[in-house]
Amino acid sequence: MTPTTTEAVSRHAVCTPLLGAPFDLSERLGYDVYLKAECLQNTGSFKVRGAAARLEALTPSQRRMGVVACSSGNHGRAVSWVAGRLGIPAVVYVPEWVDTVKLEGIRAGGAETVLAGETFDESEALAERRALDEGRVYVSAYDDPWVIAGQGTLADEIVGQLGEPPSCVVVPLSGGGLVGGIASRFHERFGDDAPDCVAVSAENAAVMLASVRAGHPVVLPEVETLANALAGGIGLENRHSFELVRSRVHRHVTVSEAEIRAAMRYSVERCRLVVEGGGAVGLAALLSPEWSADSEPGPVVVVLSGGNVSASVLEGVLRR
Repeated sequence: MTPTTTEAVSRHAVCTPLLGAPFDLSERLGYDVYLKAECLQNTGSFKVRGAAARLEALTPSQRRMGVVACSSGNHGRAVSWVAGRLGIPAVVYVPEWVDTVKLEGIRAGGAETVLAGETFDESEALAERRALDEGRVYVSAYDDPWVIAGQGTLADEIVGQLGEPPSCVVVPLSGGGLVGGIASRFHERFGDDAPDCVAVSAENAAVMLASVRAGHPVVLPEVETLANALAGGIGLENRHSFELVRSRVHRHVTVSEAEIRAAMRYSVERCRLVVEGGGAVGLAALLSPEWSADSEPGPVVVVLSGGNVSASVLEGVLRR
């Protein structure tokens, strides 16, 4: 019997802390701010939730054949780690620019790792072809209902830890699996009274936002960004995450590279947490003087989605 999503995730992920933000941030905004520290999650990011949900749902024959994934780092690390725990053969494709820390993490999980493609989209096309040719399940980082549901377990944790629904949740946006999963889970539980979900994109990695504005998935050139976990496309044939983001996200915000850098530094110096660029965009949005919450004042939760960053990148961020 296939386990429920919650059961599947609980076998591999931990319930990460919900921490009060530094007083200066809550005081400036006028309401309590909490940090959901997925940077402390197993494998260093929320991605283990989606990987656990998808791999636990495989049939016995699918497990024997194995899986293929493509990742800018965190999803691949999660798939590699969960697959290793379950004895499932895994192949993970990564673009040539992948962060060395994330590459090492993928390899440490035991997956066959293939560096191929100058961009994420090129790497993903190769991974999908490999899965098709070898009859393996392709585990999308974002456009997979099991993966999305796995990420959505964050919503239940947040409500349980707060003791009430937050007024607003601020979530990094890339392929849409995380914010789509959280928003859809809130909608399932609370309907029209669901908390607002604010999706935050890096200016240099905003394909989903551009797609929402266009009304259909689009392709943009890849640009270098501190938020490399958010880089890459959403797939022109996107079947799940695009619609969830389009229909369930209440508001979109973008942040600059300078704002991401400042948020990473604030996280280390004031929160005592190491957060990678992609994981820090939500915090960057709240630190911006332009931030405002559309909902009634109340608890606001910021998802710090990952903490896998190389020492050299972190050193450069902290150097003033």
